[in-house]
Amino acid sequence: MAETLQVEQPAISKMEKRTDLYLSTLRNFIEAMNGELEVRAVFPDGAVIVDLSERVEPSSGSRP
Repeated sequence: MAETLQVEQPAISKMEKRTDLYLSTLRNFIEAMNGELEVRAVFPDGAVIVDLSERVEPSSGSRP
């Protein structure tokens, strides 16, 4: 996993223990396992799949 994501193994261990992380980090982690991240917002009148196809990196100092 670390090799696929081009990070050191301790970074993988740290990421696995986090309870809050960026969607881009989670997407990269899932894609490294040959998966695809899908986010769905559920409302009283239905559900909407959130489009994550645009890979916009967060600006420094802000959280998504």
